[in-house]
Amino acid sequence: MDKRCSMREAISASVKDGSSIVIDGFTHLICFAAGHEIIRQGVKDLTAIRLTPDLVYDQLIEAGAVKKLVFSWAGNPGVGSLHALRRRSEASSTERLELEEYSHFGLLSRFLAASAGLPFWPLNNYQGADIARVNPAIKTVRCPYTERELATVPALHPDVAIIHCQRADAEGNAQVWGLLGSQKEVAFAARKVIVVAEQIVPTEVIRKDPNRTLVPGIIVSHVVHEPWGCHPSFVQGFHDRDNDFYVKWEDISRKPETYRAWLEEFVYGVKDRQGYLAKLETGLLDKLRAKARVCEGVDYGY
Repeated sequence: MDKRCSMREAISASVKDGSSIVIDGFTHLICFAAGHEIIRQGVKDLTAIRLTPDLVYDQLIEAGAVKKLVFSWAGNPGVGSLHALRRRSEASSTERLELEEYSHFGLLSRFLAASAGLPFWPLNNYQGADIARVNPAIKTVRCPYTERELATVPALHPDVAIIHCQRADAEGNAQVWGLLGSQKEVAFAARKVIVVAEQIVPTEVIRKDPNRTLVPGIIVSHVVHEPWGCHPSFVQGFHDRDNDFYVKWEDISRKPETYRAWLEEFVYGVKDRQGYLAKLETGLLDKLRAKARVCEGVDYGY
């Protein structure tokens, strides 16, 4: 089944007001193009879920798309704060977000439980810290084997997971290499999965290297071909991280007026990702484009 469509079509069909979403990736493979399309479509009251919400979630927050943030760490990696999140987290804010915080493994465990079809996941965790005290979703259970008291977190089934990958076929079989996030766990936990790919390749290419297939097409709802969809994040083998952007973002996002001007120019002011890329400084894409470093293939014969 050919599941290819545009980013606009995929977001329109899957992300509704009040949806819970995960745009996954860990520094690597963060799909900013999907976040920008959500903003352009004016979606509201989202529950935004992510182990490490960074710039794309901050942009969703500034645009007024997010009602609740479920997370385990937040910041502009290596630079500083997320200023939209910070402004809406302070006690004096009139647009205060609902926040639900976990440790990294605690939030990952919620996806693990959901992907395994379990109601909760036990952890030998949260002792001597305050997270469990302020988060009523973290409970305890008595181990039937050791009598120890263990922390538990409930299964989490996002309405939509958005997974960026290096290549996929039209059916949604998605292959990833390099730094992984929680793509696999999130995809199997979610009710709908949007796969966004740098390349669309024939299924025969996928089958020649099956161990790279992180997300199988059987659980995928939509496939979007969106090269450079992760900028300023990076895609191993395709382009580097735009570190200068992350540094500049500190000043852009610190004041609401400069933040709004950036959104008006680079998100609302363009109709799609190609329009965004056309606004970037001349020569930037060539500067970021990856130099070839090909891994030797393997023999799958038997």
